[in-house]
Amino acid sequence: MTGIRNIVVLTGAGISAESGIDTFRSEGGLWEQHRVEDVATPEGFARDPDLVLRFYDMRREAIQTKLPNPAHQALARLDAAWKGELLIVTQNVDDLHERAGARRVLHMHGTHLNAWCTACDTRSPWTGPMIDRPPCPSCGARALRPDVVWFGEMPYEMDRIYGAIRQADLFVSIGTSGAVYPAAGFVRDARELRVRTLELNLERSQGSHWFHESRQGPASRLVPEWVNEVLGG
Repeated sequence: MTGIRNIVVLTGAGISAESGIDTFRSEGGLWEQHRVEDVATPEGFARDPDLVLRFYDMRREAIQTKLPNPAHQALARLDAAWKGELLIVTQNVDDLHERAGARRVLHMHGTHLNAWCTACDTRSPWTGPMIDRPPCPSCGARALRPDVVWFGEMPYEMDRIYGAIRQADLFVSIGTSGAVYPAAGFVRDARELRVRTLELNLERSQGSHWFHESRQGPASRLVPEWVNEVLGG
């Protein structure tokens, strides 16, 4: 792709939905089963920790049965082949990018497969349940919570993300609703910096008008097609 060296890719729930991971905002999605205030806020965790831990234990167990789809695999291929800078910023808390083989991945909303100890501020790989209050592997305190950014909390590594956008030649948004900030504002930041912008989404998002180009369709088709364009076949 002519004139493109540094790429920032933002991925959202739409890229993992085709792997069978429920989205929160679609009809029948997780928000219809649980109020956001109950399972995805610090206040909800303080009010009913058992509910929150059961909810995330179920999610953690479920994602481990899912497999990367062609969209994840295409981005992993881009990661392996791209000689310039590449940062895959994902809003998703699954590990499907990594299991597909991608390495240049930043989880701005955390990951289901980590536990965060609020006593010693250590994050540890975690695949089992938390409902029985297991001890922290580092300090032994029974103060683990999901390492997931809840509403009202600051996403991870924002300085690194904005730094990558400032250096980018191309910003690509894949499978996002354009409704959750600060990620929804990245395209405007890119446009103000005169970065080329592209949206790949099942349907036009709330922020589609900010993109130079928007393509509609399933991620498992659009992303491999785009990666083929970038890599020249």
